[in-house]
Amino acid sequence: MPQLQRLRFDHAPELLRFEQENRAYFAASVPDRGDHYFAHFDARHRDLMAEQAAGLHFFHVLVGGSGEVLGRVNLVDVEDGSAELGYRIAEEAAGRGLATAAVREVCALAAAEYGLTTLRAVTTLDNPGSRAVLARTGFAAAGEIELDGRQGLSFVRDLRDAHVGADPAPGVIR
Repeated sequence: MPQLQRLRFDHAPELLRFEQENRAYFAASVPDRGDHYFAHFDARHRDLMAEQAAGLHFFHVLVGGSGEVLGRVNLVDVEDGSAELGYRIAEEAAGRGLATAAVREVCALAAAEYGLTTLRAVTTLDNPGSRAVLARTGFAAAGEIELDGRQGLSFVRDLRDAHVGADPAPGVIR
């Protein structure tokens, strides 16, 4: 049963594998991270861990039973009770409801653990799966945007509503 975990230093090798194995899959629906990301992954991971320790971001990985990273769900640019949500699920794990469950859990963590009141998210119009996840997890469309030259939508989620902590088993994705 996959588990949502706060990103740690020891996740680095599995996280890099996840990103490399799914690079083409992700690039079909979100902007590619570029070669620099992979060439300097270790330094970038150290920097992100330092930023997380400073409270600027909250990074999470979805870890399978064998320790493999199946996804990531991040809260970035934390400021004034707000953050931007980003997530990606491995191609092999897509379509099983993992993104929806992980986003629900991160919404609950954002409210209860991180003290956030609002989350923002963006997705392209040609990514119906991501739009569906956002709709199922209480995000409302907030406007049209352009994301790396592609048409998209911005979304917002008020974490003060009663359904934020509805997941009955935090830490475990069913």
